[in-house]
Amino acid sequence: MGRGVVAKLVARDDAVVTLQRTAGTWPSAVEEYLGSVAQLDLVRRAADRCDAVVHLAAKVGITGPVQEFIEVNVEGTRTVLAAAQAAGVRRFVHISSPSVAHAGQSLVGAPAGRADPSATRGHYSTTKAIAELDALAANSSHFAVAVLRPHLVWGPGDTQLVGRIVERSRQGRLAYVGSGTALVDSTYITNAVEAVVAALDHTVEAAGEPLVVTNGEPRPIGELIDGILAAHGLEPPSLRIPVWIAKGLGWGAERAWSRFDLGGEPPMTVFTAEQLGTAHWFDQRRTRQVLRWQPRISIDEGLTALAVGSL
Repeated sequence: MGRGVVAKLVARDDAVVTLQRTAGTWPSAVEEYLGSVAQLDLVRRAADRCDAVVHLAAKVGITGPVQEFIEVNVEGTRTVLAAAQAAGVRRFVHISSPSVAHAGQSLVGAPAGRADPSATRGHYSTTKAIAELDALAANSSHFAVAVLRPHLVWGPGDTQLVGRIVERSRQGRLAYVGSGTALVDSTYITNAVEAVVAALDHTVEAAGEPLVVTNGEPRPIGELIDGILAAHGLEPPSLRIPVWIAKGLGWGAERAWSRFDLGGEPPMTVFTAEQLGTAHWFDQRRTRQVLRWQPRISIDEGLTALAVGSL
């Protein structure tokens, strides 16, 4: 998503500064800093002379030491906020996640809801919830903070949702959780990028409240998985696991991975079972009104692009 946002801003002749861990392939006009958001001096240098900041950096994952998530997602966000305020930045767009307000129950046409670190599932969601609350607390009349929660972003090159589904299918480890009919919404990458840029242009109007971003096209989770697999020439999974069994397997796997440091990610977690087995889609009216934004690429068009990109 960050790469797409940079490309969009450069294309409209904005002066862009980036900060990331590894070098990017940016146009020569982009000023690049390499390092971590936890490095205050570096972040201050990157923020100097900027009038707006988009904060996309995060430690993403299902398992791992909690301190790693705290360092990047919590302390890193606080560092970026402090550096932006010290530099006189006026607009700040913080990228969060719907998981910060998801305690495992079905969400049907739900509003964004308040982030609640005490009810989240896993280190990622918990630390992102804390970071979101910190970002919103920094909102003021002279430092407008907009918070976006893009939901299940995917597209060509995606290593999270698409990459995991394809990899597990090829390994013969992919199964439907439950009936595969739970309605979920997702966000095609182009739409997510354009929503971030819209938030940058309308930060003041969007300030002070979280906005979930999706395509606005809830689909049965099984249908979305099948579409992603078909785009890569793969067959749908033949195995179905009841939700309660998947949660139990996830509970056991999380503890085994934590206790024995097995490396990589467990085949199932409680959070994953809930995401695959329960409905979660959101009311998009407020988001579209405030951002003055509409998704351009439909789910079907995205799946077609995914098939072309996977050739």
